[in-house]
Amino acid sequence: MLTNWEAAYKGSFGTLSHGTRYLDPWVSGFNPDEQKAGAEQKSNDFRPVLKSKMEAGFKSIMTKALGPTTGGVGTGGYALVPIYVDPRIVDQSRKWTPLCELIPRVTNYGMTADYNVITAKGGGYTALADAALPETDDTYDRASTAIKFLYSVGRVLGPMQAAMPSYMLEGFSPSGTGMGQGNFANTGAPNAKQTEVLVKARSLKELEENLILNGSTSTDATQYNGIVAIQSTTNQKDLDGAALTWDDVEESVQDAFDDGGRPKLAIASSSVVTDLRKIMIDTFNFRPSDLNSGATLPFGVPAQLVLQTMVGPIPVIPSMFLSNTSGAKQIFFLDTDVIEMRVLQDMTYEDLAKTNDSSKFMLKIYECLIIRATQFNSFIDNIE
Repeated sequence: MLTNWEAAYKGSFGTLSHGTRYLDPWVSGFNPDEQKAGAEQKSNDFRPVLKSKMEAGFKSIMTKALGPTTGGVGTGGYALVPIYVDPRIVDQSRKWTPLCELIPRVTNYGMTADYNVITAKGGGYTALADAALPETDDTYDRASTAIKFLYSVGRVLGPMQAAMPSYMLEGFSPSGTGMGQGNFANTGAPNAKQTEVLVKARSLKELEENLILNGSTSTDATQYNGIVAIQSTTNQKDLDGAALTWDDVEESVQDAFDDGGRPKLAIASSSVVTDLRKIMIDTFNFRPSDLNSGATLPFGVPAQLVLQTMVGPIPVIPSMFLSNTSGAKQIFFLDTDVIEMRVLQDMTYEDLAKTNDSSKFMLKIYECLIIRATQFNSFIDNIE
């Protein structure tokens, strides 16, 4: 078997022995002047004979040596091998934002959302015939909530706009609740500017979803109060770290009912939804009469969870913005008739000043959340 150097030698010189002079123009009879004049070459030159050997040798070397690292290693890959980037981009930080769509959005004039409520009625009474009829007084109150301002700002450099190809933002736009319905739809982004606008828009909606639940003016004065802060301790059922039971659910819904509410939607920590599913599985029974001819016996409960309560069916939606920490989990039963997003200006795109080779823009929403009657809602707090 030939060594590397022996193979290289044979590729160039074939069977010529070591030390063979294969080019020697200074052989007998060689005249440079005659050579210039086109005289017959009398030099000792074996190169024409070796030409085929040399070509075969070079071809062999190229075949064996050309690999993915040939030409040196570049910063993004190897010099002679281009990089083929997947045209799909997946948002690993994506979150469902169902409350942004499920809470009614109401137009609003001015910088505050103002509304009146009746906190107490004087009430009717009985009396004797022809008795004096004194009037009774009702109590009204005015509530006012300040509009707050949500922003998402982006900037794209000129070279990026010129160089970046189109991408597919895979599973980018959520619809539905994700529990047996809805999905994350794909969204096309034809250029760098559109990609940045879409990403900033999703960021703004995720901020809005978080504020609807966890906004707190006491924590950050630029925020509006969300459901947790507005509800405070009204109709709170504090389990103090105990496990959730079906009795807790019934009693909490009853609290809202007794105060005039009719909850139509429940929002919960995702682990609380799992707790509810376990409760339903443990207490749910199938009988032969429940099955139609040819039906199969299902295992578990449907993905879309609906609680049958004294006020009627209440669908339950898991939130990615409520805590799953044991002892701090929550579920809220909401009467959506009294909950509104008051909107001075809905999501709006606006270009910002151009001061260099880039395009800067902002997306903004002016809004706040109001709950006209917190006692119409109820919640279970600090679940194990």
